[in-house]
Amino acid sequence: MSSELDQIYGVFRDLLDTSTPAEAVKKLEILGVGVERIQGIREFHEQKLLAIKEMEEPRVAVNGNRETWYTGPRENDRAWPAIQRELERSGWAPDALADLDAASTRVVSLLNHPKEPDFSTRGLVVGYVQSGKTTNFTSVMAKAADRGYKLFIVLAGIHNGLRRQTQARLAEQLVKSNPTGWSQLTGLERDFVPTENAASFFGGSNRTHVLCVVKKNATVLRKFARWLESASEYLRQAPALVIDDEADQASVATASINPLILRILDTLPKAAYVGYTATPFANVLIDPAAKDLYPSDFVVNLPQPREHFGTEVLFGRYALDGEDPEDVDDGHDMIRSVPGEDVPLVTPATRADADGFTPEITDTLEDAIQYFWLSTAARRARGKGNKHATMLIHTSMRIQVHNSFREPLRKLRAHTLDHLNDPDSLRKLRGLWDDETARVPAEDFRETKVPFETLLKELPGVIGDCRIIMDNSDSEDTLDYDNGPVVAIAVGGNKFSRGLTLEGLAVTYFVRAASAYDTLLQMGRWFGFRHGYADLPRVWMTDELQASFRHLATVEADMRRDIDVYLHENETPQTFAVRVRTHPVLRVTAAAKMQSAIRASASYGGRRIQTRYFHTRADWLADNQEAARELVRRAVTEAVTHDSRPQEGRHVLHGVPHTDVLDFLSRYRFHEKSQECDTKLISSYIRRRVREGSLQRWNVAVIGNSAGNATSDFTFAPDVTVGRVTRARLHNLTGEPDFADIKTMMSRSDAAADLRGAPRELPEAEIWRKRREQLPDTGLLVLYPIDKDSCPSEHRKKFREPLGADDHVVGVGLVFPEVKPGQNDSQIKWDGSYISADLSGLRLEDNDDEDLRTLEGDDAA
Repeated sequence: MSSELDQIYGVFRDLLDTSTPAEAVKKLEILGVGVERIQGIREFHEQKLLAIKEMEEPRVAVNGNRETWYTGPRENDRAWPAIQRELERSGWAPDALADLDAASTRVVSLLNHPKEPDFSTRGLVVGYVQSGKTTNFTSVMAKAADRGYKLFIVLAGIHNGLRRQTQARLAEQLVKSNPTGWSQLTGLERDFVPTENAASFFGGSNRTHVLCVVKKNATVLRKFARWLESASEYLRQAPALVIDDEADQASVATASINPLILRILDTLPKAAYVGYTATPFANVLIDPAAKDLYPSDFVVNLPQPREHFGTEVLFGRYALDGEDPEDVDDGHDMIRSVPGEDVPLVTPATRADADGFTPEITDTLEDAIQYFWLSTAARRARGKGNKHATMLIHTSMRIQVHNSFREPLRKLRAHTLDHLNDPDSLRKLRGLWDDETARVPAEDFRETKVPFETLLKELPGVIGDCRIIMDNSDSEDTLDYDNGPVVAIAVGGNKFSRGLTLEGLAVTYFVRAASAYDTLLQMGRWFGFRHGYADLPRVWMTDELQASFRHLATVEADMRRDIDVYLHENETPQTFAVRVRTHPVLRVTAAAKMQSAIRASASYGGRRIQTRYFHTRADWLADNQEAARELVRRAVTEAVTHDSRPQEGRHVLHGVPHTDVLDFLSRYRFHEKSQECDTKLISSYIRRRVREGSLQRWNVAVIGNSAGNATSDFTFAPDVTVGRVTRARLHNLTGEPDFADIKTMMSRSDAAADLRGAPRELPEAEIWRKRREQLPDTGLLVLYPIDKDSCPSEHRKKFREPLGADDHVVGVGLVFPEVKPGQNDSQIKWDGSYISADLSGLRLEDNDDEDLRTLEGDDAA
């Protein structure tokens, strides 16, 4: 670009502060700028916009060809550069700051230009628990303020603690650097209180930005709505950005909060509503046809930040369809088991038992507390990272239970401090430290183990400084990180279940039960960043809870992959509903928030289905062995060709009639927890595809190890023998004696077992390309003989244990051909495996006035 054109572009960019792009072009024409130069400016501007639209991260789904105007921060901006400087001073790495800059720019690019005559936008930003969502939306607010947004409303949860924390963050990062540029309608100690003259904040002479941080409380929101309505004639010149923090909480399907949020939005002629949440289950299940908060304009899927401790990092997850199990991590060895018999000792079984309850300091709780003191001493010895150190004990939501921990914890603190020189006590502490640092080596996190003798010098000071805090709505002594370094054991419940950050959280003792995905995930205050002590966090919880979190990690990964479908398949929030995988026991979210949800329609086309769960009793296993042997015996007789490679441990029988596969499915028993492996659904799907001319023939593969050893071979039929494979099971977290979870059965290459000329290691996309070419209408059924005594390899022992089955196990994998363009997709309804929003109502034009579905009593002050 020439210097002259560069100068004119600078004028054009300045015009964008007061004009929409179309109006800016007209003003250039009035100024006498020639057509060719204007065209050059527009093309240059489009290139800048295209660079933002084509960002790889964050992933974005946009409704239609939504125009953007924002090309990023400018050198004369005030709000965003102030945040940059603050974060740099606080130690943010340059790459993390660059990621934040890119992500917040992308969100702002999806907002409307503030000079448009009117707009009403609905968006959703999906992050991770404790991953910096507040910093992201603060950055979005700063950039929007720099471009001319006037009114900023933050709906900050339902508790005063979170509202105060959010107010403090925004005052520090937005207002402090430009105090004359902001009018704050709320303060640290006060929620919204109406002022005398609302119009004075929005009149033409008042050029300040208006900031209001309110909690989702009906009384407060009602006052705020009336106050805004009193200034309605001035709001047309006040473009508003409404940030709904924890947007799945109280905002969706509530009797009073939801209508009040909608009332506030209706008061604002120019309003962009952007919900932020790490648990968007309720948000993606809103009825899109209703006049509600469904993210109809855009969904942003924030990437997981570097070094963030999320669900998958701590708990591992199961492989999704199409993933190679070796590419899916089992998580860090940071979770410690609380035995079931300990639970009634630390939390009462019923509400009636809460009064007069006295908890016991069980062995596991004592280990957790003493490890907290040891790890804090080690952090002091290292002298880096977060200056605060917190432990959370979360066993109940009841205040009287929290308070009952005060004296037992104080006694343990005093006893430990008095016996630090006792040889038995020192031996126990040393053993605990050596055991924990051996299970999670510091070197794995680029840290160095602190020797016990070194941390022992710091230990008396740590224990002496440690405060015992009951942090709930009744307590006066709450966590306060503003007055110097804190070492604290905090006992609490609901206050710690949403939004609040526990600074320097290192250890959690958690046995609080929850019945819904979003509730359980939000209780995970242990998620977040652990700079300087990434090797030290630990969580004590029951095996049942650990299994639930592993499932939730899989749900999160599955749902985020669905959101990414928007981008890859050119879908939008109004044409593709995000599916949420269900669970046999846990609810996805509160019942009222799922009233608009439907069982998700899905097709097996282009998918791999495989067994993961098994019973381990002999009769069940023997029945499945016989079903598999009968299938192979018939396949040997009826197959078109038989590719026999016993030395490679595989046989492939080509062209087996679909009736043999259906007969096998009617006899083989999948474990009842295997939701995707539903015999009725699979058989129904096959029959539908057969009627359409596909899946009439199948290839049946038997895959194992090299045959020839009588002690390890498994025979399916004469001349069809392979060696048994090893599949150790994950640690049994269910408590069921007759249960095994092997995590994943198939490897990626097994989906190519029946392909001609296919090497063993092919990328996933290449396997499907070859299947489309060679076997467009043929399914693949794979049988695996699993040794009943399968043991884990050495490096897997911390997550796995011997299979311990009463007989050998036969695993099954199914690979379905993709549906050809123009063919009927033969969709079926998953019986509870997935749910999604119902998009069918969007085709109707008279649904806008439907009554909102609400749930009385769901609001919290």
